[in-house]
Amino acid sequence: MSARIDDRVVVTAINRVTGASASTDQDLVAAEAPLEILLAHPSSTAAPRSLGVTMRTPGDDKDLVLGFLLCEQVIIGASDVIDVTFDTESGRVDEDGAQPARARVTLAASIDLDAVAHTRVLDRSSACGLCGRLAVQAVRVAGGGRATDMPRIDPAVVAAMPDQLRQRQAVFAETGGLHAAALCDSQGLPWMLREDVGRHNAVDKVIGAAMAISRMPAIDSWLVVSGRVAFEIVQKACAAGVAGVIAVGAPSSLAVDAARAAGLTLVGFVRDGRFNIYSGRQRIATTNSN
Repeated sequence: MSARIDDRVVVTAINRVTGASASTDQDLVAAEAPLEILLAHPSSTAAPRSLGVTMRTPGDDKDLVLGFLLCEQVIIGASDVIDVTFDTESGRVDEDGAQPARARVTLAASIDLDAVAHTRVLDRSSACGLCGRLAVQAVRVAGGGRATDMPRIDPAVVAAMPDQLRQRQAVFAETGGLHAAALCDSQGLPWMLREDVGRHNAVDKVIGAAMAISRMPAIDSWLVVSGRVAFEIVQKACAAGVAGVIAVGAPSSLAVDAARAAGLTLVGFVRDGRFNIYSGRQRIATTNSN
């Protein structure tokens, strides 16, 4: 049996094993639940356009929706969104036919909903070789206006960023089960942070939250993530206009290609005072040793 403590944390019964002995106990786990995103125009009589269902940790749902729509280029700014309302989940998670929570987004009439149907929305399949090349070309265009050497950041600040992230992860501290994304200044201080069971969702949430307070594009900021970096994280970073991505984990090959194409700094394996620079070394204030 599981019981929800709040939107983000659930207590569940477990068997805790030490050596050959087992005992009954309870543990806190991160909540995960479906959210469907529906788009419509104001005063339209047509049925809302569904973008599909995403699994996320409840909480900061408006941030998630705004960030997702911006990163998928459905919108270009907060002014394209007239309203966001939510229908709560109906039925229990273990009941057949339970309906997910729904985000009903009213978009400005200038947004072409027919064009939205041809975007990648909520399609997380791996890219084929051709699709990967086209994706990198699109990121190159998106990053075309980025300054190649600014802002600069000290290596010690980069090395300390994961600890700054972890110290501010409230739900991770309870469950150990959430990713985090933060927007940090060049002194390493996070000015916006969000958590989610999904890496992509955490990034969408932090970008959406920044957009809601008119802090997009975040050209003087760094996107710091708690896990690895696949292509989509780089794509979202380009949409946010950040100087670079700093990650605890490894990047994928396509993420590296995309970061280089877009002029984005990409740093991975930030651990124990060390890190690897895959792209945009000129923004890291290092001295050459060879």
